[in-house]
Amino acid sequence: MDSYSIMDCHTHIYPEKIAAKAVKSIGDFYGIEMDRDGTVDTLIRSSREAGISRCLALAVSVDAAHVQHINDFLIASVHAHADFLDGFATLHPDMEDPGGEVERVLKAGMKGIKLHPDMQHFSLGEKRAEKLFAACQGVCPMLFHTGDWRYRNSNPSLIPPILKKFPRLQLVCAHFGGYSEWDEAARCLADTNVYVDTSSSFFSLSPDRARELIALYGEDRILFGTDFPMWTPRPEIDFLLSLGLGDGTLRKIFSGNYQKLLG
Repeated sequence: MDSYSIMDCHTHIYPEKIAAKAVKSIGDFYGIEMDRDGTVDTLIRSSREAGISRCLALAVSVDAAHVQHINDFLIASVHAHADFLDGFATLHPDMEDPGGEVERVLKAGMKGIKLHPDMQHFSLGEKRAEKLFAACQGVCPMLFHTGDWRYRNSNPSLIPPILKKFPRLQLVCAHFGGYSEWDEAARCLADTNVYVDTSSSFFSLSPDRARELIALYGEDRILFGTDFPMWTPRPEIDFLLSLGLGDGTLRKIFSGNYQKLLG
């Protein structure tokens, strides 16, 4: 069963001195009990134990002032574990030169950009967010946290207008396109060209609903992700394996689409 190459497209890491505080903050934000420490070493150890061969680590900065510092930590972590980690740096709409930061982090080996509008306190539909999309269009992929019934900042309905205005933007919409808003995501995103990932979804989806969403988006647009440290890898892998998907579909979701997206 575990003969697949498995690559995790959605993980988070934090410096050791703040990892416990960061994980507690995330758990409080989502109302989820979390007992992982969120360090690079724990991510790598738990991922390898689960049979994962590579992870994409994602950065988020809640304000413009800390963007470069957070990106520098991610760059250093990826360089230190280049055999296992890829990285998506972060931007913030209040920063003066997002294009310059995109150029800097890509030269340093990062593969794309991650945004979490709910935690970063801006809407994907705001005018000021457009400079972030413009900086990445045709340059690198972006991964958005998308969806949350408590907020409108990352609602899936905001994505189609972005794609219309920035047609060369390559997007990954996390959590099957809409954390806790999977029906809205399916309505808004099924006919687009965005990727979706499986992270922070299986805890709430029934097997039948998960199979429906996979069929809806299609095997070529789905990436396996755990959202570590929110969830541990092994149960996420086992849930996907339990769905009775074909071998070719599993190979694409577990690693083929990751390799296609990141080259």
